[in-house]
Amino acid sequence: MIKYLLAGLATVAGLADAAPPAQHFFESPHYKEVMISPSGRYLALRVGDNEARDSLAVVDTETLQIVSGKRVNNYDIGNIRWVNDERLVYSVLDNRTKWGDWNYAPGLYAFSRDGKETRQLVDHEWAKSDLGTLIKSRLEPWNTYLMEQDGGQDSNFIYLRRLIWTKKAGYDLERTELIKLDTVNGQSSTLSHPGTAQGWMLDAKGIPAIMVSSKDNVETIHYRNASGEWRDVATQTAYGVNEEGISPIGFYDDKRLLVMTRTSGDKAALYLMDLATGKVDPEPLVALADFDFNGGVVYSNNRMVGIHYQADAWSSAWFDPALQAAQKEVDRKLTGLINIITPPTHPETSWMLVASYSDRQPIFYSLYNSKTHEIKGIGGRHPDIKASEMGRQDMIKYRARDGMDIPAWLTMPAKGGKKLPMVVLVHGGPYVRGNSWGWDVAGQFLASRGYVVLEPEFRGTTGYGFKLFKAGLKQWGLKMQDDIADSVKWAVDKGIADPDRVCIMGASYGGYATLMGLVNDPGLYRCGIAYAAVTDIPLLYDSGMAVLSEVSPDYKTYGMPTLVGEPEKDAAQFDATSPLKQAARIKRPLLLAHGTDDIRVPYPHFIKMRSALQEAKANVEFVEYVGEGHEWSTLKTRLDFWGRVEKFLDKNIGQNAHQ
Repeated sequence: MIKYLLAGLATVAGLADAAPPAQHFFESPHYKEVMISPSGRYLALRVGDNEARDSLAVVDTETLQIVSGKRVNNYDIGNIRWVNDERLVYSVLDNRTKWGDWNYAPGLYAFSRDGKETRQLVDHEWAKSDLGTLIKSRLEPWNTYLMEQDGGQDSNFIYLRRLIWTKKAGYDLERTELIKLDTVNGQSSTLSHPGTAQGWMLDAKGIPAIMVSSKDNVETIHYRNASGEWRDVATQTAYGVNEEGISPIGFYDDKRLLVMTRTSGDKAALYLMDLATGKVDPEPLVALADFDFNGGVVYSNNRMVGIHYQADAWSSAWFDPALQAAQKEVDRKLTGLINIITPPTHPETSWMLVASYSDRQPIFYSLYNSKTHEIKGIGGRHPDIKASEMGRQDMIKYRARDGMDIPAWLTMPAKGGKKLPMVVLVHGGPYVRGNSWGWDVAGQFLASRGYVVLEPEFRGTTGYGFKLFKAGLKQWGLKMQDDIADSVKWAVDKGIADPDRVCIMGASYGGYATLMGLVNDPGLYRCGIAYAAVTDIPLLYDSGMAVLSEVSPDYKTYGMPTLVGEPEKDAAQFDATSPLKQAARIKRPLLLAHGTDDIRVPYPHFIKMRSALQEAKANVEFVEYVGEGHEWSTLKTRLDFWGRVEKFLDKNIGQNAHQ
């Protein structure tokens, strides 16, 4: 059984006072990726290691014996995929190098299951390093990447994405081509298609069948039939607000496409679209009362067998009776956990992969045998984390000042308590869903230090219905900010948070909201922590002096004016809601950190804000991470940053705070 994996689920009794080491939270996961082979006879594991490079191991599912392994010189194993039961592919990366210092592309390598052959398929461009003995052949160019989908897994072919950038200043993404590659002989071909391709989808058999093109803010969904002919099935606005927009999710069968859309009501649901007529069924296949549908299709034996979807937590809807029974049995054996089952695509055994987690338990992996009902433990992503030392997480709702109900996630320290110091953790985006029920590294690290963590899903957030999203249009620093402040007032009124010990924290848009929180509500927050922060909305349009930016010209032209505002028309509002222009109003202690090579929120956001705060003689700790991007890519940076966070919070709202 898997008792050793569940040992951390003991009660809180006897919990030690010493907080778990920060490294247990922020080190690379031990099992970063686990993929079951098409037959179910093998697992491919990407294994993290703090001392050595990440490696690839192939394991027999029956015996759990290692069949073969792979480690490359000077690189870590990146993403892995099964091509078929005899062959895998993997990319490489470098976990020890900061993002801005990367001078290579991920490349791609084929690897035989028995470990006897490695063949390079895709070039690294800049890097000329020793990656082992390779069969020399024509290589695909460096800008060729794995798809997220597995593919058919029944031949030597895989499909890859080739990203094409413009050669103008900014190097914006122009289109994405689809490449069919033979992983044995290295021969390839480019799939012909209409329009300017931006995205691709394979059907249940692993054949390219959906292509999404975009031009001049018009997005077209194209369907490719069995004869290879393309036909338009839907046309819609690409950016901005489209209440009835359609998103392809997968294939129900050869005649019907699964799409996410909103035909009536507030929540988006999963519907069937007739590929012959383009019509969407009036009744949804999967609809959730409190959430927009978000999920993906599970294929096995070349057909759709189920859906993995996100509600408060991730769950599964199975259309195959055998998988319904397997889910019921796994849930019975692994109680108190979310258990996500992945069946093999071409099963020859009864083994299935299971990923299990809870709010206190990081993901761990097991194998389940549908015939014998045996469960065999494989290992976890964060094996040093003890669930008994983690906090409980719950979804709550509070009422904003204008009467709108706002969802939020509340994580309490393991020991509980009343009137505790609290960190308001503001998600980035902002037009994304912030969180869901499960073990979260930032929230649990803060909770392990004795802080309540409150994560409001303020208006503008997606995933909770169109009304909540639409209410956030052009509300940066205004009603979106009020929602965050109102979450604090709710926690104080409930006796959860100490009103004198609340700190606001976030990255990207969350960093912007942190800064605006200190501007708008200095009496509410004792301190703020902002990293990779947007500091001025107009800077998102022109990127300051930065050469590269991930904000595309089309998004700036068509998306941002609707979602955020227009630079000229809304200039007065942008000034009033600019942390940069309102820097003199920031009087509370602030920790401000940024990576010099951030291309999502370019470095000038930090430079200009630092100058303004220094001029205002604000109480700020500035941290500059040379070579880092929008996220902290190395363990050294993560430990340094979160160590600073821990000290900063302790000084301002923790046990050592000046009362």
